[in-house]
Amino acid sequence: MIEVRRLRPEDDRTAFASGNVDLDRFFQNYAGQNQFRHYVGTTYVAVEQLELLGYVTVAATSIVVEDLPDRLRKRLPKYPLPALRIARLGVAKSAQGQGVGKRLLRAAFHIAHEMSKLAGCCGVLVDAKPEAVAFYEQFGFESLQVIQGELGDRPAPKTMFLPLGSIPAEQD
Repeated sequence: MIEVRRLRPEDDRTAFASGNVDLDRFFQNYAGQNQFRHYVGTTYVAVEQLELLGYVTVAATSIVVEDLPDRLRKRLPKYPLPALRIARLGVAKSAQGQGVGKRLLRAAFHIAHEMSKLAGCCGVLVDAKPEAVAFYEQFGFESLQVIQGELGDRPAPKTMFLPLGSIPAEQD
């Protein structure tokens, strides 16, 4: 049975391999220090029988109202709004296609709902890699027209947003 829980210091991340060098490097080298030393993000892992099948790292962020689509902007205040950012989401090659990514995304949705109760949260942001855009679109994420810089030889991610009210309650 797959369990989603917070990353623990004793979790062995060294063998994790998603097929994406950047996602693997982040998880192996930086997820722990970001969570346990710098407190700038929290990583949740999908675990089955001590095997790390995937992870999602989330952090508090804000969104500028002008970046939202017109239909969402109308009723919102004109100052930066609190949101939850999915900083990284990776699934081990051995677990891809088995719903692990969806389970991790649902965990992030639950966190967004909890954040809305505790401190405020208008929705979930993600900077989706080009190959992940369709994954996020199936959950209702929409692309934002955010000015983005290039990342050298890497394709620029697409900033996407899902309003909190669009996240079905059964997913939290």
